[in-house]
Amino acid sequence: MTPKIDFIDLKAQRRRIGQAMDDAILAAVHEGNYILGPQVKEFEGKLAAFCGATHAIGCANGTDAIALPLMALKLRPGDAVICPSFTFAATAEVVAWLGATPIFVDIDEATYNMDVKGLAQAMVTAAQSSLKVRAVIAVDLFGQPADYDPIEAFCKENNLVLIADSAQGFGGRYKGRVAGSIGDFATTSFFPAKPLGCYGDGGAILTANEEHHAIIRSLHVHGKGTDKYDNVRIGVNSRLDTVQAAVLLQKIAVFADEIDKRQVVAQRYNDALSDVAVIPEVMDGCVSTWAQYVVRVDADKRAGVIEGLKARGVPTAIYYPKPLHQQTAYKRFPIAGNGLPVSDRVCHEVLALPMHPYLDGATQDYIIEAVRDVLKVAAAAA
Repeated sequence: MTPKIDFIDLKAQRRRIGQAMDDAILAAVHEGNYILGPQVKEFEGKLAAFCGATHAIGCANGTDAIALPLMALKLRPGDAVICPSFTFAATAEVVAWLGATPIFVDIDEATYNMDVKGLAQAMVTAAQSSLKVRAVIAVDLFGQPADYDPIEAFCKENNLVLIADSAQGFGGRYKGRVAGSIGDFATTSFFPAKPLGCYGDGGAILTANEEHHAIIRSLHVHGKGTDKYDNVRIGVNSRLDTVQAAVLLQKIAVFADEIDKRQVVAQRYNDALSDVAVIPEVMDGCVSTWAQYVVRVDADKRAGVIEGLKARGVPTAIYYPKPLHQQTAYKRFPIAGNGLPVSDRVCHEVLALPMHPYLDGATQDYIIEAVRDVLKVAAAAA
C-alpha cells in the first residue's frame, strides 16, 4: 500500500505542541490585544536572542521584511541593488517597488547561493547603466547561509549595505555566527512552510543599528512619530499580529531541537543518495536549516523522475523552475557579466524531496528506495 507522505508535515509539529499552542492562541484571543499585544514584544526579544541580534522588529510578511530596510535607506530611482536571480521573486520585487533596479548575479553551483565573483561584475554593469549600487541582498537559499565573509568584505570596500535574506536560513550557522545576526539587516519570513513558520503570514527584520531600528519601527506603523497620529515619514502598515506572535512563541521554543532533527534527516538522504544524484553541499563551518532538501538530476530525465515518484506517492517540488532574469516581469533588468549560466542550467535539474524535522525513518527509507528505483529506471531508459 502506498503511504501518505506530506512534502512538509506541519501537522506533526502541531501534534507535538498542540495543547500549549491552543492555550497560547486562546490566551491572546481572550486578552483582546490583537494588534501589537504583549506577545509581539516578547517574541521579538526571543527571536533576537536566538540568533544574537540586537533588535528584532516583527512585520506582516517576509516580503515587507526586505522592503522596510530598503525604505529606511531611502532607495530611489537610479539606485541599484545586487541580488541573485536564482531565488523567489520577493528578493528583487521590493527593489522594483521603490523604483530602483535589481542587478542579477549568478549562483555558486555547489551551494546555490550568490557567487561572490559576480559582485564585481555587477558593479561594472551598474556603472555602464549609470546606476548607483546601494546595497547587496544575499539569500540563504534552501537553509544554508551565504558565504558572508567575502560578501561583507566586498560591501565594506564599496560602501554598500548588506541585507541578509534569511527567510529560509534563519537559525543556520556560518562560521560561529547565527543567521539572523549577519549583515547590516537580516530578514526572515514566518510563512507556514518556512523552518520557523506561523499559522499565516509574518516576517521580521533584525539589526544592530540603533538609527535603522528606530526608523523601521516608525515605517512599519505608517511612519508614526511620537504617536500614531504624528506621522513623520511615509510608511506602510506592516505589523506582526498578536495571534501570530503567540504561535511563534510556541514554535521558537522547539526550533533549536527541530534544526537538530533536520540534520539527521538530511544526513540520511546524503548517505543514501550520493551515488545516484547530485546531493546538497554545506560549506565547512556552516549548518543549514534545510528549509528544502534539493538534489539535481539530469534535465532530460527530471520530468520522468517526478512522475515516477508521484506514482509511488512521493511528492516533489521544483525550487526554482525559472530564474528571475528569465521571468516576464524581470527580463528588463540588468544581469552581471555576460550571463548567468549556472542559474540557467540548474533550474532544469533541481528537485526537492520531502523534508521536515518529523520525517520518520521508515517513511524516509521508503522515499529513498523510491528515488533510487526511479533514477535507475531513468538511467536504463537513456
